[in-house]
Amino acid sequence: MISLRQQLVETVLAWERAYGNAPSITSALSEYDAAHLVGCPTEEYSSVMQGMTAVQKGHDFIFQGKKYQVKGNRPSGKPGSFVTLVPKAKNYDWDFLIWILYNTEYEIQEAWLWEVTDYKAAFDTVKRLSPAHYRQGKRIA
Repeated sequence: MISLRQQLVETVLAWERAYGNAPSITSALSEYDAAHLVGCPTEEYSSVMQGMTAVQKGHDFIFQGKKYQVKGNRPSGKPGSFVTLVPKAKNYDWDFLIWILYNTEYEIQEAWLWEVTDYKAAFDTVKRLSPAHYRQGKRIA
């Protein structure tokens, strides 16, 4: 049986082939994938996310009492579309940050974990973050 995640990815990739641009799913997908990377079962993630919004301030999900902020990137696959800029956390109301880099098929290529104190010390004054910055954390995939 095809998973809901795979159905979403297949639909978005079909849209991209038909219309040239993929609908924005990287944020929602990276939150789901990050939860799995830290061991959160699908049923628990579903329960935790009920009533949440896409623009919730501070953190993206809670697992085992810890708040997680998630950032994700996916290159479009078009010429020159490799990832050079990564999103920076705008606040520190979380315990861990996970950054996920996907390939053009939304398959995880790498994922990195940061504790809030280490992240703040490393990047608080940095204006522009690149993948090289996030790769200084703990690799989890």
